[in-house]
Amino acid sequence: MKETFYSNGKLLITGEYLVLDGAKAFALPTKFGQDLVVEKAFNKEIIWKSYNFDDHLWFEDSISFSEIISNVDTKIETVKTTLTTILHEAYLLNPDFISNADGYQISTHLTFPKNWGLGTSSTLLNNIAQWTKIDAYTLLKNSFGGSGYDIACAQNSTPIIYQLEQNLPIVEKTEFNPDFTKNIFFVYLNKKQSSKAAINAYYNNKNENLAENILDNNKITKAILEAKTLNEFAHFVEKHEIHLSNILELETIKEIAFPNFNGVIKSLGAWGGDFVMAVSKENPKDYFTSKGYETILTYDEMILQM
Repeated sequence: MKETFYSNGKLLITGEYLVLDGAKAFALPTKFGQDLVVEKAFNKEIIWKSYNFDDHLWFEDSISFSEIISNVDTKIETVKTTLTTILHEAYLLNPDFISNADGYQISTHLTFPKNWGLGTSSTLLNNIAQWTKIDAYTLLKNSFGGSGYDIACAQNSTPIIYQLEQNLPIVEKTEFNPDFTKNIFFVYLNKKQSSKAAINAYYNNKNENLAENILDNNKITKAILEAKTLNEFAHFVEKHEIHLSNILELETIKEIAFPNFNGVIKSLGAWGGDFVMAVSKENPKDYFTSKGYETILTYDEMILQM
């Protein structure tokens, strides 16, 4: 018997970094995601294959049940050791999927290039949690860590407001369908940013005005969601970018790479990599391609809409 699980990718529009400390974050699930297909097998092992969006096999290995149960720390991080750790944490939360099984053949399939940073890890975690019947947020906490907004996107098909209250996830479905979505574009910066490294950088730069910064973030997030015109939306998006620039003590991506862009550019998620959001009255494709950025998606091409 074959079981298939699927999770949505994600884009964090507001609240990056501050969401870790309880700020409200506005996030959008993407049309892109990842599935996980589970079939029964033998030999007390998992035969695992992972495929990229173009059906290219990028990872293949076998993991014995004993490796999952013991999870011996090799101190060398590889795809296999990371996967084994996730499965070990899942086993600790619900041993039944190992204790009551003979083996598995598992395959995963991304619908986006894995270097895009749309949630290769979060979609995997959520799919494993669905399969093993455990809480995905707990699995995240016990393995990778992070705020969990990406898990919320994996599980929801509408825009969300995400917040941690006493370290517990609060997910509020919201609406975001203004007339100016045709003026919103997503541009890939040709490099994947490490979330772990970016989070560490945030903690190193976090200052004593945290409560005030969170309050300001929440006000800007509310204003972005309630914007009625393109100019109003662009104004608050830019305000958010400047606000976080001051907190992180980093230049904005527009200052660094696109100073002459006629519009607003905002980093999404981990600053300095993955995608940026461009807000422009005109289609900015020619501008970005002239600078060597070929992956430019419209809002409709990127964002899941029910």
